[in-house]
Amino acid sequence: MRASDRAYRALREDILEWRLRPGTVLAEVEQSERLGVSRTPVREALGRLTAEGLTTAAGGRGVVVTDISLDSIDELFELRETLEVRAASLAAQRGEPGVFAELHAELLLAPTLLGDDDPARHEYYALVSRLDEAIDAAISNVYMANAMRSLRVHLARVRRLAADDTARLQAAAAEHAAIAEAIAVANPRLAEAATMVHLHRSLTHLKAAHSAG
Repeated sequence: MRASDRAYRALREDILEWRLRPGTVLAEVEQSERLGVSRTPVREALGRLTAEGLTTAAGGRGVVVTDISLDSIDELFELRETLEVRAASLAAQRGEPGVFAELHAELLLAPTLLGDDDPARHEYYALVSRLDEAIDAAISNVYMANAMRSLRVHLARVRRLAADDTARLQAAAAEHAAIAEAIAVANPRLAEAATMVHLHRSLTHLKAAHSAG
C-alpha cells in the first residue's frame, strides 16, 4: 500500500472515530511524525480528506477537521431522506427477497445482543453495513449508490455522537429490521415508511445528543 493511502486511511479512521475531533489542526510535520511517513503523503492524504469534506483549509492555521453543527446534521438528513427513502422503495421493487429476509432475521436478534461491550456493537454496525450494501446492490443504480456511500462517510462521524446510548442502538436495530422486512416482502410503500420512521427517530436523537454535548 502506498504511503499516501496509509496516511489517508489512518487519518480518516481517526476522524470518523473522533480521535481527531472537530477543529483539530492537522499540521503536516506533526502528522508525518505520528504516522511514520514523509510530508508529501500526508499532504496528499489531507487533500483527499478535504475533497470528502472531512477536513478544510483554515487560512493560516492550515488544515483542520471540519465541525459538526446542528445545521450540518439537518442538511445531512435532508439528503439522507431524499436518497434512502427512494432507495428503500427501489430495493423493495428490484431486490432479492431472500437476501433481505435473512438480514431481517439477524436484525431481529440484534437488540438482545447489544449491550455495553464494544465487540457486540461492532458486530451490529457490520450488520447494518451489510444491509446498506444489500440495498445498494438491489437498486441497480450506480449513481445513487455512489451518492449514498459518500453520504455515509459523514453519517458515520455524526453517529458517534450517540454511539454510547444502548437503548437507542437497540431501537435502531428494530427499525432496521422493519426496513429489511418491508423490502423482503416487496412492499415499496412500507419500505419508504419504515425508512422515514428510522430517519426521524435518528435525527431527533442525534440533535438531542449534540445539544447535550
